[in-house]
Amino acid sequence: MNPADTPSAMLCEPASAADTLMAAVQAIAQGPLKQQVEAIDRGLYPTSILQGLAQVGGMSAHLDAAGQPGDYGLAIRAMAEVSRVCGATGFMMWCQAVCGLYLQQSGNPALTGEVLQAHLRGEGLGGTALSNPMKSYAQIEHMLLRARAVDGGYRVSGTLPWVSNLGPHQYCGAIASIDEGSSDEPHEVMFLLRCDAPGVEMRECPSFSGMEGTGTYALRLTDHFVGADQIIADPTRPFIASIRAAFVMLQCGMAVGVTQGAIDSMWAVEGQLGHVNQFLEDRPDALQAELDELTARVMKLAETPFDARKAFFIDVLDARAHGAELCLRAAQSALMHQGARGYLLSSDVQRRVRESHFVAIVTPAIKHLRKEIARLSEEEMPA
Repeated sequence: MNPADTPSAMLCEPASAADTLMAAVQAIAQGPLKQQVEAIDRGLYPTSILQGLAQVGGMSAHLDAAGQPGDYGLAIRAMAEVSRVCGATGFMMWCQAVCGLYLQQSGNPALTGEVLQAHLRGEGLGGTALSNPMKSYAQIEHMLLRARAVDGGYRVSGTLPWVSNLGPHQYCGAIASIDEGSSDEPHEVMFLLRCDAPGVEMRECPSFSGMEGTGTYALRLTDHFVGADQIIADPTRPFIASIRAAFVMLQCGMAVGVTQGAIDSMWAVEGQLGHVNQFLEDRPDALQAELDELTARVMKLAETPFDARKAFFIDVLDARAHGAELCLRAAQSALMHQGARGYLLSSDVQRRVRESHFVAIVTPAIKHLRKEIARLSEEEMPA
């Protein structure tokens, strides 16, 4: 054995940047986040925690910086570490991460400069607002925002019912369909929408069964002006095609984290209840093996997040669907393993059951994923 490979020598090796980032994220997750997770579940928006995660790089590891390419695998690992403790905060990490992706990939100097830097520092917090457009592209819904061209930009009107990681001074990426008279070609514009801008109204949503602390609002736009300094993409479809795999792939961090948290809850009662829990299906060791296999698969996909091949995107969609399905099974099994204590409203297990439902229905939901996989697979088949 090389002396440099001995355990004592390895312990003395300096930590990598990735190790440092993950240690900082874990400290936040196991410290202030763990202390506030119940309050977040009841509706507390964790501003300071999100800002702390931003400051250690937990929501920007996937973005290019100082000439170095982003690390999507590291971003997913950070999101999973947080989601293991609190799925709602993990979801908001995804919102922030994807909004940063929009800004950096926009190529608009008005967005890639100080706006992006403030976003990276956590001074700006943002959402994605692409649930409706993604469903529209999949022919599930109609586009809810409509734009008309005017001097210097567009005027946009319409209502988005569910947009997360928002607050009075926050923002999101949004897409509006452009009215172009007799043109048969669809044309949309994507832009940065600020919640405190003229013509924008935030409205409270009905209470959810979970994920209450995610800063989710309805946005109503009335003749809102979108200028050149807000444009992320025009036209939008080529831009969405270029980022769609990265967009979906990042969500795997939520599924991995919530699933791991559920498995942790199963092991927590193994000493007391293992003698009877052994008769349940989906035991923690089997679930852990499946999760580890899925995680390895996602990490491989994360090496090439902008692969434009249709077959690659199908693989990403399939991994995302597997993650949602595994998350549901793990949370349900954790409840069965914990028994009555897992049925308490204050139980981590009970919260994870609700978080797993969210992982399964948030855009793209399992049914949306399966629809797109079927459509793309049919296109890939030879004539």
